[in-house]
Amino acid sequence: MLLKYDTYADKVKGCWMGKNIGGVFGGPFEGKRQFNDVTFYIQDLKNGPPANDDLDLQIAWLAAVEKYGRGVNASILGEYWLSYIIPNWVEYGQGKANLRAGLVPPLSGAVDNDYRNSNGCWIRSEIWACLAPGNPELATRYAFEDAIVDHSSEGMLAEIFVTALQSAAFAESDPMKLIDIALSYIPEDCFVAKAVHTALDCKEKDVPFREAIGIIHEVCPGSFGVQCNTLEEARERSDAVGFDTVGEAGMDAPEHIGYIVAAWLYGNNFDERMIHANEIGEDTDCTCATLGALMGIIDGAANLPEKWTAPLGDRIVTMCIDKTWDGIWVPATCSELADRIARLVPGFLGIDIVDVLNKDGYTIKCQEDLHCNDQKKYIHRINPTLKDHHLSVRELSSLSSNVIRNCYPAFEVLVDLIDEPFFRPGEDKKIHVTVRNCFEQRREEWARISLHMPEGVEVLGASECLLPLNNLWGAKAEADFAFNADQFRHGKLEFFVEVQLEGRHSYGVTKVVMMQRCSGLYKRNSEIKTQ
Repeated sequence: MLLKYDTYADKVKGCWMGKNIGGVFGGPFEGKRQFNDVTFYIQDLKNGPPANDDLDLQIAWLAAVEKYGRGVNASILGEYWLSYIIPNWVEYGQGKANLRAGLVPPLSGAVDNDYRNSNGCWIRSEIWACLAPGNPELATRYAFEDAIVDHSSEGMLAEIFVTALQSAAFAESDPMKLIDIALSYIPEDCFVAKAVHTALDCKEKDVPFREAIGIIHEVCPGSFGVQCNTLEEARERSDAVGFDTVGEAGMDAPEHIGYIVAAWLYGNNFDERMIHANEIGEDTDCTCATLGALMGIIDGAANLPEKWTAPLGDRIVTMCIDKTWDGIWVPATCSELADRIARLVPGFLGIDIVDVLNKDGYTIKCQEDLHCNDQKKYIHRINPTLKDHHLSVRELSSLSSNVIRNCYPAFEVLVDLIDEPFFRPGEDKKIHVTVRNCFEQRREEWARISLHMPEGVEVLGASECLLPLNNLWGAKAEADFAFNADQFRHGKLEFFVEVQLEGRHSYGVTKVVMMQRCSGLYKRNSEIKTQ
């Protein structure tokens, strides 16, 4: 399928207008466990819309892409997060604290982050969907890099699901087909998938909408709507809406993705779907904004109901971006934001996907099969070297959050810290290093893997090895290293894993940061809360 420029531009604008509509509509009810009987905005909008943090966070990502293009990754996004994003609450704050401590993504999103599974990253999906319309394989790769800055596990999987859904919506409009496509990008047994299947099952069985919401909550119970209440108040609020379970603090992403799917399926038009998304309660500005963006992509800006668009106009109001520093250009309107993204697309997607030699602007080639290929590409070929050597999105999302991954022109390095990024007195620590011969420059190689430790750390055995690395599909060189830090007198251990392919001038250095945890003297926040 070819996506024509005029159609694409209308859908991108519709995405951001829909995002704005949902964020404003649901804003007053955010964080409340209750069913809302509201059919339209309740704010006084004479002076324009209030700020929408679900939208403005992505402007920082846009600025990063404008500078770094396809080369943008979690490390670059982390730097922009530290420099330009104001909020320091829950997962945002812990992600920042981890980055400042030297913990690189995905460690920054996982370590001591009780809200790693919450809603802060799946609300940032639209930028990747709009930059890779009709190409969810590519869009979800960037969603993964985005998510691991300050989330992991179910929080990260939620962003991958929503990004796949919205990217595919540029080429497909049938809800059931789109949901099936998005599910192909996440593990079948994750809680996000369970919540989505629960919503589908409720709709198929004609379960009343509010009863369906309760069922989704019980399958994947979150606590967003009661997180600022006492336990007694939380139970009272849950009882009031018929929930049997209060929910786990921080485990919010799965049920909210289920809520979005339910609101989408139970509604028959834009009005009904927005009302359902807000009716649910909990994180209403997020559910409404994400569903509004999805509807805006499918319908286009020209077909969004005027009664919803007119009170907001085209204006964007931000609250989370620090504009005191150079490097961020904040668009004033949804039209300006859409135009900036549209200008980036030819360079971002490249000549294989975008035809710019077109009198009507450009056309975008959509992915032939919108489902995750999961390494099935070229499987009919006899020569396995013709397969795609990149890890699929499903493989990426299945990696442990203790795996640090760096890509270089001729190889990829994965450093697995095994179990946790901590060392303890009296205990030997092991790491596992994998070098993959990947991408277009693969050749028969020898990989030299070296471990560089500071004074006071004893490497147990060899600190360097030389391993063969062939160019067949899936080829990799793997090495285990062990060390003891009993004589290391600092709380923070920084060391380097160096990889070089013999006969090539380029090399890669992966910096690893570990924190010392004294057995019996320190307990994590999550351990304290459960006692």
